[in-house]
Amino acid sequence: MSTTSLLHTRAQLGIDAPAVQVETHLSGGLPAFSIVGLPEAAVRESRERVRSALLNSGFEFPQRRITVNLAPADLPKNGGRFDLPIALGILNASGQLKIDAPERLEFLGELALSGTLRPGSGVLPAALAARDAGRELILPAGNAAEAALGKGCVRGATSLLTVCAHLRALELLPDTAPPPCAGLSEDGLCLSDVRGQAQARRALEIAAAGAHSLLLRGPPGSGKSMLAQRLPGLLPPLDEQQALTVAAIHSLQRPRPVNSFRLPPYRAPHHTASAVALAGGGSQPRPGEVSLAHHGVLFLDEMPEFERRVLEVLREPLESGEVHIARANSQASFPARFQLIAAMNPCPCGWLGDPQRGCGYVCEKARRYQQKLSGPLLDRIDLHVPVSALSPMELTRQPPGETSAAVRQRVQAARERQLSRQGHLNHRLAGKALAPVLAQHQRWLEQAVARLGLSARALHRMLRVARTIADLAGSEHVAEEALAEALGYRAGETAGRREH
Repeated sequence: MSTTSLLHTRAQLGIDAPAVQVETHLSGGLPAFSIVGLPEAAVRESRERVRSALLNSGFEFPQRRITVNLAPADLPKNGGRFDLPIALGILNASGQLKIDAPERLEFLGELALSGTLRPGSGVLPAALAARDAGRELILPAGNAAEAALGKGCVRGATSLLTVCAHLRALELLPDTAPPPCAGLSEDGLCLSDVRGQAQARRALEIAAAGAHSLLLRGPPGSGKSMLAQRLPGLLPPLDEQQALTVAAIHSLQRPRPVNSFRLPPYRAPHHTASAVALAGGGSQPRPGEVSLAHHGVLFLDEMPEFERRVLEVLREPLESGEVHIARANSQASFPARFQLIAAMNPCPCGWLGDPQRGCGYVCEKARRYQQKLSGPLLDRIDLHVPVSALSPMELTRQPPGETSAAVRQRVQAARERQLSRQGHLNHRLAGKALAPVLAQHQRWLEQAVARLGLSARALHRMLRVARTIADLAGSEHVAEEALAEALGYRAGETAGRREH
């Protein structure tokens, strides 16, 4: 006599959660327990976890031939998330538990040997997929708050026994309500803390308004890191879809705090980070820093201290907004539409050009130091801003500047103009959208390109910045003044290349 059971769960493939059917078959013969369907080591080891969890929960482990098929067979399965559906499938097939309408349910969770449920990673993509499929998701209680962000039917359980009590209608698990999400806080880092640096503050506002990339170049102690750390406070809160995408990406590594749901992410990896840490990868592809900064800020302090091959992985995501990772047994794509903010000293000692503290105006070390940043990478950075150091007397005499809240209002108004006009921010403007500006100021732009030796990519990025400057001014037309200001931020790039 043979019996079968069919339950539903989700695998993990990048930020997607493809559906998986857990087919359990009990048949006669010598006792055996096998799992098929391309399981990785952690899934194969679930046999021992499930056996102990069933026995320690007071159930009988069938002394029959047990075959569990995780379909589709060509999809790699990894992690302990299949423990709960496998255990329930065995109970259902052996008649110890009757699951009504299993087609309306999905199960997810790793079992401890005692039968308790342990929280895992990557549950938000599964919760979103279950919601879209119209199914109820039962998972560990430790993951319930995160999964409830998807606003589907989510029930958190502490153990296998509580799941069985719910399925038997003895003690129903409550439907987890979405947690309250806090808005932007005014208690964090404020732009008013920065004294002086009018040009850098202006560039930071432009970068925030159009989501442009920014390179701050100056000596130590000039306030480069301080400026970069205040950029997230200038950004408006994420909308619902953006926040869910960001939370789904972070769910694969370490879930963000629920009160940060609407906040743009801010990532600042150390300069010893590898190319895989920055772009993502691994045998089971995981998101890197560029993806964890999606819809937020990626800050690279002391940018030339990163290995050159590590920095080169930024080139494609800066253009496409995606990272594609291919491995022998799996492929994954992660969104990576981040805002790059970088800071660098002009040379290794940091005081190039200073006759008192520097090692000289002409410095071979400075040339090698600056050559760590390739021309194609610098071309992809929209604003190049020199930041000069202020003396202690100058700092104390400078009055506090505008607060982050005041600047954020202008940034939000400029972003709303961009979204209503073209449906996206200015950093993504294509050449066709910039053609009217090119035609209107063709002669002026030709002279500027010839004088500074700009590439076609640099010209387009300069035009995007000029469009943002016009939006901050509330103008529908890009005036020559906006072009001149945007060109000044590209002139900083050519000046930096000549500092040796």
